[in-house]
Amino acid sequence: MGIISNIVFAVILVLGVGYFVKNVKTLIRNIKLGHDVDVSDNTSQRWKNMAMIALGQSKMVRRPIAGLLHIIVYVGFIIINIEVLEIIIDGLFGTHRIFSGLGVFYGILIGTFEILAFLVLVSVIVFWVRRNIIKLQRFWKSEMKGWPKSDGNIILYFEMVLMILFLVMNATDVHFQTMQSGNVISQFIAPWFQGLSEATLHTIERTAWWLHIVGILVFLNYLYFSKHLHILLAFPNTYYGSIAPKGKLNNLESVTKEVQMMMDPDADPYAMPEATENDEEPAKFGASDVQDLNWVQLLNAYTCTECGRCTSECPANLTGKKLSPRKIMMDTRDRLEEVGKNIDANKGEFKDDGKQLLGDYITAEELWACTTCNACVEACPVSINPLSIIIDMRRYLVMEQSAAPTELNNMMSNIENNGAPWPYNQMDRLNWKDE
Repeated sequence: MGIISNIVFAVILVLGVGYFVKNVKTLIRNIKLGHDVDVSDNTSQRWKNMAMIALGQSKMVRRPIAGLLHIIVYVGFIIINIEVLEIIIDGLFGTHRIFSGLGVFYGILIGTFEILAFLVLVSVIVFWVRRNIIKLQRFWKSEMKGWPKSDGNIILYFEMVLMILFLVMNATDVHFQTMQSGNVISQFIAPWFQGLSEATLHTIERTAWWLHIVGILVFLNYLYFSKHLHILLAFPNTYYGSIAPKGKLNNLESVTKEVQMMMDPDADPYAMPEATENDEEPAKFGASDVQDLNWVQLLNAYTCTECGRCTSECPANLTGKKLSPRKIMMDTRDRLEEVGKNIDANKGEFKDDGKQLLGDYITAEELWACTTCNACVEACPVSINPLSIIIDMRRYLVMEQSAAPTELNNMMSNIENNGAPWPYNQMDRLNWKDE
């Protein structure tokens, strides 16, 4: 029976890890659909950002209550799962608590795990109350209906069950309880099972053990379909996030060259540029679909935690406009997933499905509501930049479709003709000083 159990465990482990690897490959493939961008600059600052923001949670604690609870869940869940190593060894080789030979150190380690498990359980319950009973406004925006709403609760239930299983597993392990070391929390749960035979306790302990490891594998594979993918992607996302000053926009190379030629007094505006072997067909101005974005922007979309901090800080959203930076990221991720499934269904080739990110997911009304204030960028706890996507899609509207709002077209015409955004002759620009 022991050998069969070990084989079953090995099969479950291989299937769980194998499916996870498959999902990771799909994730990387989808992100690489974006065009390349150079993020090799200032590596020291990038490492610092990753250490401070992803590992140190520096931006989470700007909202102290949620920040502290998140740190407890984040640190607790990660550290507790160190025990998965012991579970894997026990499951593959038929041992029981293989590391218990470490003596006092093992007791301290498991005791720490139990305290963290209890704190994680309490924190997750508080999160559930904030989301479902208190109903914080940012969790009840229009984009948080259906799957996004359910997903947030499913994750909380997952974490509750895993922590309870861990504590029950320890509380019903007769050998562990007799160690009188490490059972910091489980010793208070063990009396609930008094009067049960040792065989029954063993059955409960083994059931909790199996459900715990299977639950962890299910949770691992659920991440790909969940907003909690940021558990894995927060680190690369904060490393590759923009380190340029907020408000600085990148210039399109083709437009830059044209402007430079216009400002060169010696340039012949009618001369045809000499073709070189490096010349490529002009790229689309801006972005209308996910393939027009760069891979860092697509990484941003997959990293989004749907926490809503960006939307709760957005002045356009606060004044009733349709724009929600969180929705911009969610829509980008949804469209990217749709494109990925299209590629899978067509043997690695994308077939035009008559859809695009602009129009079918994100409307022009949302894009033009943005004030480009960078409040969403500053608020994001994992360095996501919704503004960069908004700007690229605006560029497409203006430069490819000439679909800028009338007010903006008037302003640009005035700048071209008068050198200022106002409809006044250049000779009259200083008349205001005489009034």
